[in-house]
Amino acid sequence: MDSKRQQKFSSLLQQDLAAVFQRDLPHLFPGLPPGISTVRVSPDLGVARIYLSVLQESGAEAMLQEVKDNAKAIRQALAKRIRQQVRIIPELVFFLDDSAAYAAHMDKVLGDLHIPPAPAEADETDSEAPRRPKLFADEDE
Repeated sequence: MDSKRQQKFSSLLQQDLAAVFQRDLPHLFPGLPPGISTVRVSPDLGVARIYLSVLQESGAEAMLQEVKDNAKAIRQALAKRIRQQVRIIPELVFFLDDSAAYAAHMDKVLGDLHIPPAPAEADETDSEAPRRPKLFADEDE
């Protein structure tokens, strides 16, 4: 559970990193810059874990490597934006956010399930009264 301070700092980092990717360093990312899905900050605000979402699945690993290679330039551009608001610029650690791909996979798995319909009961004595399930083998109705 993050404290309010961590949540505020995470939100600040997420907004400013998005601006860095789109405005300050667009030359690093040919095509679309990566999106920032989540930012998690350590309790001492010294390390920030940034989860990137990439629209193109094929170039996701290459995009992550490009971001990691330019982490120093990204951190410096971020520092220019937030230096008046924070004391310490956190160390940035980048990860791929694969939650969208996982959700699509789970949707496909659940869509491919074949669930047979429930068998119709032959001896329905009173169709209006709900039947109570048998819990034990020796239970009589």
